[in-house]
Amino acid sequence: MEHLFQSWESFSSDVRAASHVLLLSDYDGTLTPIVSRPDEAILSPEVRGKLRALAEKPTFSVGIISGRSLSEVKSLVAVEETYYAGNHGLEIEGPGLKFIHPAAKATQSEIQNLLRQLSTELANIEGVLVEDKGLSLSVHYRLVRKSEEGIVAQIFHQITSPRLSEGKIKVTTGKKVWEVRPPIDWHKGKAVETIIKELKAFLRDGRALIIYLGDDTTDEDAFKVIHRPRGWSIFVGQENPSSSAEYFLTSTSEVTTFLSRLLKLK
Repeated sequence: MEHLFQSWESFSSDVRAASHVLLLSDYDGTLTPIVSRPDEAILSPEVRGKLRALAEKPTFSVGIISGRSLSEVKSLVAVEETYYAGNHGLEIEGPGLKFIHPAAKATQSEIQNLLRQLSTELANIEGVLVEDKGLSLSVHYRLVRKSEEGIVAQIFHQITSPRLSEGKIKVTTGKKVWEVRPPIDWHKGKAVETIIKELKAFLRDGRALIIYLGDDTTDEDAFKVIHRPRGWSIFVGQENPSSSAEYFLTSTSEVTTFLSRLLKLK
């Protein structure tokens, strides 16, 4: 894994040579710093302005791929002519594209039943946030006292394990969060492929250079489908040899600098 700015000459050359560039990014921890509560992760006007400027360039397309619900990530970013993928790609909207995974809709009632049960059982533990994302749910425990994290884990696994063993749900982990999703083979990598396929139909030569930025384990599926010469996979955080990304930026501040430098290339 190399620091992206150390490889800027190669990156610049690829961007300048590309007839079209598709910039895809995670939201939390990538465009905004990780915060205690999800509702505190507000996109800065500076970053929004850079994303908007890129989206307005005829040789660029921009997409945000998030674990948040589609409606929420659209509201948080608020840049037009942009691809938005919510719930790790279970729902996607953008220029010429409107997609909801049919199997996700079929399991929505199961997810909602779990949401009610988890909300009730975890209600008395200070700091737990049970987030309704429509097609999925998240249980955040970043604000929970260290001494009570084990209790939260016990309750969460006690409630979800029967559905998990029956194949009715899928559970993934992130940074101080558990996510309950439909039990289907769908992830951010599949979302990337869906957006690429849609975009290429509109391009004259059907080709685009792909750039993907992300910071979490859920972004690894996207990193795995983007390697040079197809594109540039960029992990956000300290160098992580276990990541499938080929390059890294150390922080959201460096991501902001990257967007500024990217704007000047084309």
